[in-house]
Amino acid sequence: MSVPTGSDLEPGWFTDSDAPAVRAFAERVTVGRGDPVERAVALFDAVRDGIWYDPFGVVTDPGDYRASRVAERTAAWCVPKAVLLTAAARAAGIPARLGFADVRNHLNTPRLRARMGGADLFAWHGYSALWLDGRWVKATPAFNAELCARFGVEPIAFDGTADALMHEFDGSGARYMSYEHDRGTFHDLPLDDVLATFRELYGESMFATPSTGRDAFTR
Repeated sequence: MSVPTGSDLEPGWFTDSDAPAVRAFAERVTVGRGDPVERAVALFDAVRDGIWYDPFGVVTDPGDYRASRVAERTAAWCVPKAVLLTAAARAAGIPARLGFADVRNHLNTPRLRARMGGADLFAWHGYSALWLDGRWVKATPAFNAELCARFGVEPIAFDGTADALMHEFDGSGARYMSYEHDRGTFHDLPLDDVLATFRELYGESMFATPSTGRDAFTR
């Protein structure tokens, strides 16, 4: 990736880092932390564990993907969580971009697989790219610690110096996730492209009203 430009600190429509809710979130999480790495780690931890990972919350309303709205929610899936982390980092003075990759998940649930039309490839998995100590570091705040414990894996830890991406193996050594395709980084969320891919791969069932069923992803 190229070095940061001014746009990496500027708000987007989705990454609305200038919104009061986003600025309040960033200020609350980073208060007393002067070092950019410390601020980035605190923001990552807050997004990872403060918002439950819910893969059944995929909707088509653009407003639901704005960081200012995500900051006030208690559950979201990987893309909105990455949008919030990216916007909050910019609000805290850290250049940031949204990143996406296609991830094959080898641990799934029947309920989620049915919603995805039987697929196990998660297209447009979201993460944040943060400029820290002169280089880009990737971090995905998707899975909260409690959910990771249910699947027998350690939560993704981010120290601000190395990429923090999905686990390749679970706690028993079995294959967990693999990155299949890197879609690159963006200033703002390309929601139309994300939803078009979901319709192509998973069908309209991906956007159905969440069922009342329960599985390991249930909060």
